[in-house]
Amino acid sequence: KTPKSEKKQENGKSPKQEVKTPKEGKTPKQDTKTPKQEGKTPKDKDAKTPKQEAKTPKQEAKTPKDDSKTPGKTPKRTIKGGIQIEDMKVGSGPECTPGSSVGMYYEGRLKSNNKKFDGLQSGAPFKFKLGKGQVIKGWDLGVMGMKVGGKRRLTIPPKLAYGESGAPPDIPPNSTLVFDIECKFVK
Repeated sequence: KTPKSEKKQENGKSPKQEVKTPKEGKTPKQDTKTPKQEGKTPKDKDAKTPKQEAKTPKQEAKTPKDDSKTPGKTPKRTIKGGIQIEDMKVGSGPECTPGSSVGMYYEGRLKSNNKKFDGLQSGAPFKFKLGKGQVIKGWDLGVMGMKVGGKRRLTIPPKLAYGESGAPPDIPPNSTLVFDIECKFVK
C-alpha cells in the first residue's frame, strides 16, 4: 500500500506546482499595462494645453474689433471731464463758439430713472453766453461746436452738473444728467 500512496502524493503535487507557474506568468502582463497608462497621461496633458493657449489669442483679437465698431455705429464721443456727446442731428447754421450768445431748446432728465426735471421746448429759447459760467459746466463744454439747427444729447457727470449738493427738489446729489438740446440761434 505504501508505495501507491507515495506515488499519489508525487503525482498529485508536481502537476499542481506546474499549474501555478502560468499564474505567475500573468504578472508581466500587468507590467505591460502600466506603461500604457503612463503613456496616455502626457499625451492628454500636451494635447489639452495648446488648445487652451490657442483660444486666448482669439478672445484678445475680438476686443479691438468691438472697439473699432463703436465709433462707426453711434456718433457718441466723450470729451473733457467725462461728458458724453451724441449728435442726433448736425446743424447747418452758425457754430456755437466761446463768448457767443446761444439760444437753446432743451429737456433735462435724470439718468438714474429718466425722470424729467426741466425743459423748454417752445417759445423763446433759453439764452446764455457760452463759456462764461452762466450755465452748468457740462453745458459750457458740451454745447461748443454745435451749429444752429443741430440736436445733441449730452450726458453730464455730477461734477460738471450740480455736484454733491444737487439742485433740490428735482435733482438729487451726485446725479448724472441727460440733456436733449436743440440749438435755435447763435449771435
